[in-house]
Amino acid sequence: MRETETMTENDAAPPVAGSDEVRHDLDVVAIGSPLLDVIQLASDAELTQTGLAKGSMTLIDLETAKAVQRMMAAPRFVSGGSVANTTAGIAELGGSAGFVGAVADDEVGRSYAEHLQKAGDEFEPHLSETAAGDGLGTGRCVVLITEDADRTMGTYLGAASTLTPAGVPSAFVARASIVLLEGYLWDVQAAKEAMRHAAATAHAGDGSVALSLSDPFCVDRHQRDFLELLLDDVDVLLGNEEEMTMLFGTSSLDAAVSAAEETGLLVVITRGARGAVVLTAQGPVEVPAAEVERVVDTTGAGDLFAAGFLFGLTHGLGPVDCTRLGGLCAAEVISHTGARPEADLKALASGAGLLTG
Repeated sequence: MRETETMTENDAAPPVAGSDEVRHDLDVVAIGSPLLDVIQLASDAELTQTGLAKGSMTLIDLETAKAVQRMMAAPRFVSGGSVANTTAGIAELGGSAGFVGAVADDEVGRSYAEHLQKAGDEFEPHLSETAAGDGLGTGRCVVLITEDADRTMGTYLGAASTLTPAGVPSAFVARASIVLLEGYLWDVQAAKEAMRHAAATAHAGDGSVALSLSDPFCVDRHQRDFLELLLDDVDVLLGNEEEMTMLFGTSSLDAAVSAAEETGLLVVITRGARGAVVLTAQGPVEVPAAEVERVVDTTGAGDLFAAGFLFGLTHGLGPVDCTRLGGLCAAEVISHTGARPEADLKALASGAGLLTG
């Protein structure tokens, strides 16, 4: 399905997003990397000592992850991972969501599953005994937040790198109105096939597929693959301005928007404090950012934007209101540290007139 061919700028979502014509009992099932987030505030000098590239996600090995963690005086531990944050946000909004990812059969993996389920998600963990035996362990992500509210991440995938098509249960994926794929996972060869399997399963069951571009460095590594995915595997594309211009090889937002329109997909481009641009049947629409009194930490901004956007898409909102809801959720999460909401997202959405029932 090509959303922009069928939807006006604020029409209700079509049957693929969960109407009576398509009986899916989960709004979204996400395929991603289960990671224990290790979070702390840091000065620029402290960040420099880690060797991580500021404002980006860098893949690191276990020893580097442990070394960075030793530099952190009082870190906070949260069960995370990009699209896992998204599914938790959907649950907070009152939606139904599931998550698929590989964890080690270790204490951290079992704890991760328990915490995600407490957040309201259905979690189908691929428990990798091999990962535990080989010393990989459940993945982790060290997150350093500087005074300018920027976040820098060092990610050790661990067991998340062992996800294969066999670890993606078809019956579970087929229950989703939308299957969300995490761009970060494209760094792992076996996970690529797992994601393609999930996309094929979704389309076979009349579901849609959304792709989160995840990170500019990720797009730079996999530009050609991502462009190929847009041809047949993806219906909804989410990313920020830098990721989109990099994906389409353009030097300006306008050029990226024009290229995105050529795909026929439902595309939304986030721009931080400048709001977002969403493609509709009437053309691109700029949606202002939700107001934030003070930006504390941008960790999870894109994840929670995706939560609001996809929740709206599966609950009858048109693309403009989906974008507004995404912006509202992102605004909440950047007002405090951590990638999970602290306020009642459902109440915020209701107060903004963005809940349909």
